[in-house]
This record gives sequence, structure tokens and C-alpha cells, in this order.
Amino acid sequence: MVQRSVRSRRTLLERESELAAVDEALGELTGLRADGGEPRGRPRGAVLAVAGRAGIGKTTLLTEVRRRAAARGCTVLAARGGDQEQRVAFHVARQLLQPQFAGAGEADLRAQLGSWFDIVGPALGLCAPTDGAPPDPQGLRDGLDWVLTHLAVLRAPMVLVLDDAHWADPESLRWLAAFAPRAEELPLLVVVAYRPDELPDHAESFRALPGRAGGRPLDLEPLSAVAVARLVRETLGAHADDAFCRECWAVTAGNPFETVELTAKVHDRGVTPTEDAAHLLRDLAAAVKGSGLVARLERLGASTVRFAWACAVLGTEINPQLAAAVAGLGHEEAADAADALRGARILTGGELLEFVHPLIATAVYRAIPAGFRVALHGQAAWCVVDDGRGPAAAARHLLETHPDGDPWVVQQLRAAAAETLRSGAPDTARSCLARALREPPPVEDRAAVLYELGSASLLTEPATTVNHLRAALQEPIADSALRHRIVYRLSQVLAHSDRLAEASDTLAREIKVTGDARVRLRMVAEQFMWDAFRADEPDHPSRSRRMARLADRLTGRDLTERYIIGLRTWDAVLRGEPAHIALRHAERALAGGLGWADPDRGFEVPVLVALAFTYADRPGRTEELFAAGIADFERQGWRGAHLSFAYTLLGYVRFRRGRLAEAEDFVRAGLRLAERVGPGTPAQWYAVGILIEVLLARGRVHEAAQTAEDHSFGAPFPAVVVFPDAQTVYGELLLARGLTKDAAAELAAAGRRLEPRGMRNPAWCPWQLHLARAESHDAPEQAVTTALEAVARARQFGAPSAVGQALRLAAEISPGSARAKLLEESVAHLERSPAAYELACALVALGTELRRTGRAREAAENLYRGLDTAVQCGADGLIETARDELTAAGLRPRRLHSTETDTLTARERTVADLTAQGHTEEEIAKELNADGQTVTRSLSAVCRKLGTDSTGLRTVSGPP
Repeated sequence: MVQRSVRSRRTLLERESELAAVDEALGELTGLRADGGEPRGRPRGAVLAVAGRAGIGKTTLLTEVRRRAAARGCTVLAARGGDQEQRVAFHVARQLLQPQFAGAGEADLRAQLGSWFDIVGPALGLCAPTDGAPPDPQGLRDGLDWVLTHLAVLRAPMVLVLDDAHWADPESLRWLAAFAPRAEELPLLVVVAYRPDELPDHAESFRALPGRAGGRPLDLEPLSAVAVARLVRETLGAHADDAFCRECWAVTAGNPFETVELTAKVHDRGVTPTEDAAHLLRDLAAAVKGSGLVARLERLGASTVRFAWACAVLGTEINPQLAAAVAGLGHEEAADAADALRGARILTGGELLEFVHPLIATAVYRAIPAGFRVALHGQAAWCVVDDGRGPAAAARHLLETHPDGDPWVVQQLRAAAAETLRSGAPDTARSCLARALREPPPVEDRAAVLYELGSASLLTEPATTVNHLRAALQEPIADSALRHRIVYRLSQVLAHSDRLAEASDTLAREIKVTGDARVRLRMVAEQFMWDAFRADEPDHPSRSRRMARLADRLTGRDLTERYIIGLRTWDAVLRGEPAHIALRHAERALAGGLGWADPDRGFEVPVLVALAFTYADRPGRTEELFAAGIADFERQGWRGAHLSFAYTLLGYVRFRRGRLAEAEDFVRAGLRLAERVGPGTPAQWYAVGILIEVLLARGRVHEAAQTAEDHSFGAPFPAVVVFPDAQTVYGELLLARGLTKDAAAELAAAGRRLEPRGMRNPAWCPWQLHLARAESHDAPEQAVTTALEAVARARQFGAPSAVGQALRLAAEISPGSARAKLLEESVAHLERSPAAYELACALVALGTELRRTGRAREAAENLYRGLDTAVQCGADGLIETARDELTAAGLRPRRLHSTETDTLTARERTVADLTAQGHTEEEIAKELNADGQTVTRSLSAVCRKLGTDSTGLRTVSGPP
């Protein structure tokens, strides 16, 4: 123990600046000064990266970091990447986090991890994977984020130390690279060490980490000749002369590990450290690494060599019994070999062995003859399974073996893939299955392996998945259920890759050859669903009629029937059938339940059924269904595209309710999730389109245009149908920017695309209404015809919000005599709907029209109501319009908060407005054409509801 302490001090020579940075970071983390001075301010985390070549002293520095952190009362999490463990998913994450839950039973773990237990538990080795669908990688990373954040807060201050990060497994490295910048927000210091020239391709995000965290890596430099001399003399004695020390420095190039090992060799050989013996140093240094190390190892005997090779194959934290089994040695023989390797400074440890330094482990591993190394990995795989460690532990060894047509190897690799996939590591699962395919598997299993391989690639490489699944269908398949699963999965991935026509055609071909009626019904349902999303569907009306006839005959006895009924619901909405018909089918579809997180079904139909309630003016029911769906996604760990869609569409529901600020928050959350999935995905099209709609409603046209430009929102539009229709939103944006001719062209093109498909409901896609606005500049008569046709379609659907919006936009381009009547009817409909923003627009438009026609009192009442409603909605542009109209009418736009006027009647609002502007009760009575007693009663009611008096009411008035 004393020797190790001296060793640590020796090898920390010339690391003063690095240790000062460590002390500074620990001081900020703990709030304490290293010199015991005045306490610092609020504890603050950080990221420190230590970079340098092999043997330069990174591990020694990190050991000192751990010692100093523990001395300051910090909780220390530590892990180390391993050359042989890079293919073990979450190997580093398990080292870091698993010890924090050691000894806890399942009940305690569930209590500590909450809803994350089933998501992160398998990845951390805390529980077995469940039989359900695996979490998506982003969901799992979010879960690991939560665990580490929770621990950092609960056990603060905390220091996380990762050595040899260049050898960390990809899953752990990506997670830590994404999480580390958050350390500054937590009582957490993250310290990582790595070799820059050995970072793998998957470490790109990690490579940029120090810069993103606000600093540069601490680059460790070789020791100077003076420092090497000190190390030599501390080991060999002060009599080591200058020439001998200089030669040590020249031989080792100032590398601390090589210097320490070299001086140990000099000591062991009894060499006198003088200039006369300096010529021996190069030969002694060669024995520390490379071929010299191998020659030294070979001199220890064949059994010891085999044991060292077995240890090198097993990697880190080596079980001596397991190493003996891999080497084919008996207990006593293995024990002797371990002692010899410890004596030769190659291995260290007792119950668990490890190499003295990674450089030694690498040299030993590379010295194993290629054929023998492959055989050792094969033996290690068998021994690991025989030891009860499971196929996932054996898989990394099987990946190093040569294909040999062994069914046992295929079996182990498939089992390992299933386990790692359910643990949230699809890349590792894919590697296992690709290797199983090369074995190769028996002919009767080949289709199943291809199916599993395609499923493992689903989230990360959809194009590869398509290839694997199509290849699976070419294989002889005795199990019809397997063939059907392949077809379902293939159609699903094609559809999610914006290849909807291919998805539909795949199902159509299989429907013709499927004999099972229930299977055929499900395939028909799947085909109906993907065709519903096709922007280029050739015969939508025919499909619509077939689906209607089929759905009307079904009772909803199973999920397939309910899906078809749900698709019938959506078709009724698109075609603009009366809203009560769509709602009747929606309730039929929901009667037996529609799960959102069924991996074999997808979430599309439940979402469509939920949205039908929004278009039919029952958004509360939609939000209830969405809340349940989001909970399903989060329980399953689906936090990528699935959760993005859910948040985005929930924002869309809030938008249609007129709650614009909330809508923007939800949609931006959905967009952030979509951007983590990748650019150009359907999830991003949804989010950007809805965000543009919200921004336009809030009057932020420039920001909406910038959003479209930033995300390339424009032609060519996706082949998949999105909500709201992307081309229509783009046309609306052009219209808001004053580009009426361009807008008319886009909106007319949208109509030519949607009309033949029977998609004519302006509640879902108001392309006609916006087209009428665009046409009004150059073809006013045509614009009126277009608008009135849209009004007729809205009346057929019957939802008050749809009718009210259509009437308002029709009024915008109608002749003056008809405008007020259309707007009054619009307000009447919208008052019976949840569309608060549309109501605000209609009220302001009506107030404006009434002012122009001289009906001042009614104009004021509608403008004030419109202003209040616009404030409640967060429609800033409309608020300014209403204020301008009030000013033009000679009225003061009051500044009462919207929440204050929620409980006032229309007459009371007018009385409050006029009082706030300084009018007397007599003037108000004259303005309202009412008697003074009525005005007095109204004013009393206002003051009672607002908790003020008439004097206090007047103080809220704004400038004229």
C-alpha cells in the first residue's frame, strides 16, 4: 500500500497545471476552496477532458482525481473502456451506474427508478428485458439521463470518471457525449480520459465534447529530462548518475509508464545506474512492450503464455477460473501461471485479474497467432455460456470467430440479439444477427434470421431493413405466421420511409395469395391505412366506398376490425361527411380499445380517430386520448418520432382551440424531438407545418417565413399526407407575405391534388378558403364562387368551427353589402365552437365592418370582445389590429387582463370598457341606448366581479 502511494506521487510529476484545473473544478463543485479559505458560491458542475497518447499518465491522473474527490466528500462514479469490451452494449454505463443500485431488490429498484425501471433496467443489467417492444435509442438515452441526473442531485456532489473513453462501447459513449454538457447545470463533475488518435468513428459527438462544454482538453505532455531523473532516483537511489538518467529519458521519450517500467526492470536485474550501464537501457526498454514483452512472456512457459492469452481475450475484470477454462488449464496450473504473470508485472489483482496497463494487454492480445486467437474466442464463448453468463456475454467472442455452419453459434447470436435489442441496443443486435447470417443458419431458419435482422435495423437503417425483409420473403418459409409478420413489417418500414405506394403494393400482392380470412382482413386494413396517407393514391373514391361497405358490416370484435372502423372514421372526416357520422364511427372504433404503443400495429389509426374529435369540435375528447397515448409512448420508452408526433399534434389541437402560446410550446417540443430523429422525416414536416400555422396566427409572419426557410419547408412536398396539408400551409404563408400570385398557384395545385381524392372538408384542409383570398386580388368574382363552395362543404360537415371559419374568410372577399351578414353568422357559429382564435378573428372583422357602416355601438362591443378573446389566445397580431380599429373608432383600447373579464357578460364588458375610458354613467347610457338604472346595475356587477370600484376601474385605461 505504501509502495502504491509513492508510485502515484512519482508519476504525477509535472502535472501541476492539470491538478490545479482539477482542484478548481472540485472547488466549484463542492463550494469549498482547496486551501480551506472562504466558501465559494453556488456549487457548479463542469466537464474536464484529459487527452494523451498511451502511457502518458492519464490513468494515474484520474486516480488522483478520484482520491481528491473522495477526500472532499464527493460521490465517485468510475468506469473504464476496454479494448475487448467495445462490442458489449452499455458496458461503460453499467460500470458507472450499476454499483449505485447494488443490493436493491426489484421492489426497491422500481421505487427508485419509477416509470424508467422497465426502460433502463435491462440496459444497466438491473433486470431482465421484458417481452414487449424495445425502447427506441433516444428513449433509452432519456432514461439514462434521468437516472444520472437523479443520482447527481440525490448524492451531490458527484464526480463521474471515465478512463480509456476511446474504448467505450458506442451506446455508452453516445449517451455520455450528449449528457455531459448538462453537467454544468448539476452538482456533477465529469472527467474523461482518452487517446485522441484512437477515437473510433462512432465517437464523433464525443470528439467535440470538450469544446461544447466550454473548454479545451487537458493535453498531457511527456515528462522532461529533469522529471525522468527524479523518477529514476526515487526508485534506484540518489546515486543514479546524470548520464544514466538522460539515457532513460531518451529511451522512453518522457513516457511515464515506460519510465516506471524501465526503472523496475533495472532494479529487478540489479543493474548499476551509471553511465557505463546506460547502453543496456534500450534492450531493457524493449522488454516493456511490443516484441520484447512477448519474448519475456514466452520465457515464462507454455502454460503461462496460454493463461495470459486467455486473459487478453477475456478483457478486463478477469475471473481466474474462467480464464483457466478458456486456456484449458487445471486449477493449480492456472494459479501458478497467475503468480508468474504477477511477478513479471503483466497481471495484477487476486479474485479478479487485470493487466497492469492497457498497453500490455494490447501487446499480449496482438501476439496471439491469428488462428489460435479465433479458437480462443470460440472457447471463451462456450465457457461464458457454460458459466451461466448468457448469450449476450458470449456474443462478443462469437463475433470474432470464423463462420462454420454451426447451429449452436446461430442460436446464441440470435438469443444475444434479442436480449440486446430489448435492452435498447439495436446496433449491437444487428451485428450479432449479421454474423449469424454469415454462419450461415440452417435453410429453414434463414428467413427468421433475416426478419430479425431487418427488425433490428428498423430504427437506424430503414433502407437496410427493406433489403433484409425482401430477402426473407424470397426464402422458403414453412411458418405462415412468420411470413405474415415479415409482410407487415416490410409494409410498415416502407411507409415510414415515404414509400407508401410500395407499402400498399406489398400488401396487395400478399392479399391475393393469403388463404386465412382473418389474416387477409388485417392486410386489407393495413393497406387501407397506408393508402389513406398516400398523396398520390390513384383511386381514393373507390377505396373509400369499399372501406365504407366493409366497416359498416364489422362489429369491432378485434383490433383489426376496430382499425378498419377507425380508418372509416378518418375517411368520413376527409370527405366532409356530416360530423355526427364520423363521431359515431370513432366511438365504435374506441369501444374495444385502440393501443398507441403496439409495435405490430403502429400508432397511426389511434391518432386519426383522436383527431376526428377535434375536427368535429370535441377537442377535449382528443386531448384525453392523446394524454393516454403519450403515457403509452413514455412507458414503452418511445421518445423519438412517436413522441414527436404526439406533442406536435397535441399542439395542433391547442392551436385549433385558440390557445396559441400553449400550442407553440407543444409544437416546438415536438420539433425538437423530430430533429433528434433526423431531418426530412414526416415528424419534422408535421411539426414545421403546424409551427408555421401557429406563428401566422400569432402575427409573426417574418418568423414563420424564417422557420420555413430554415427547415426547407416547400416544394417538393412529401409523398405522405401530413396534417395540416404542407402545400396548403405553404400557400397560406405566401399569402401572409403578400405574394398573392404565388400563393394562388400553390393553393390551386393543392386543390388539384386533393379534389380527385375526395378530400373536400375545409375543416381539415381549408385550401379553397385561402385560394379565394389569393384570387380576390385579380379575379374577385371567381374568388367569391370559390369561397361559397367551401362554405357549402363546411355546412355539409356541420361542425360550428368549420362553418364559422368558412363564413369569416368568405366575408373577407365578399361585396360590402354581404360582408356584415356573413360575419354575424360566422360569430354565431363560432360562439358555439371551441375555436377561440377563429372567434376572435370574426369578432374583430365584424367590429371593423360595423364601424365602417356607421354602427358604432355594435362595432365597439364586437371589437372589445374580439380584443379580449385575442388576448386570451395570445394572438399578438390580431390584438394590434383590434387596438388600431378601436383607436380609429375614437375609443381607447383598455388594458384589462383577459382573465379579469372572463366572467363578464357582453353588456358588462362594454360598460367596463367605457368606464375605463372615463365616460360617465349618463354618457354610457346614451351610448348603449339604455336607461341609467340598467347602466348602474351593470357597473355594480362589473365592480363586484373585478373586486374594484369605478375609480379603480378607470385606472386600467390605456392612452388614446
